Amino acid sequence: MRSTSPLTFRPMTEADLDPAAALWHEGWVAGHADVVPAELTRLRTLDSFRERLTRRRADCVVTVKNDTCIGFTMFHDNEIDQFYIGSAARGTGAAMAQMDEAERRLRAAGHASAWLACSVGNTRAARFYEKAGWTRAATERMSFETSQGPFALDVWRYEKTL
Repeated sequence: MRSTSPLTFRPMTEADLDPAAALWHEGWVAGHADVVPAELTRLRTLDSFRERLTRRRADCVVTVKNDTCIGFTMFHDNEIDQFYIGSAARGTGAAMAQMDEAERRLRAAGHASAWLACSVGNTRAARFYEKAGWTRAATERMSFETSQGPFALDVWRYEKTL
């Protein structure tokens, strides 16, 4: 089913922090809990996501439908650092529209190519990225922030020429 209400994209506000943290937590658990070590899952609490969003709010763009935050993208240079869409919006075309907007913003910032990391085993996300024209370029070990310090994890690196 395709979305009939228009989507808008705008910088994340203070009011978006709680709904964005909730959809990030829900999406992260759904996509990662079965494929990452249990110790990382224990560290990925709702509060940890809200704290990260608070610190990185200036790097985030939210996807809004009917005045509700249904997704967000977090950027770091030419990286899509985080990309989440709420479960209620999946299958509506909203995720592809959000990705198109993310790529448009990267191009507007002067980037000719972009990359993103996808946890090894997160096949739902990997299928989406591939459908959106991203190419799996490598498997590499990256370090991710947690409340207990850096956590090393293998990821699939996806790249795209913009």
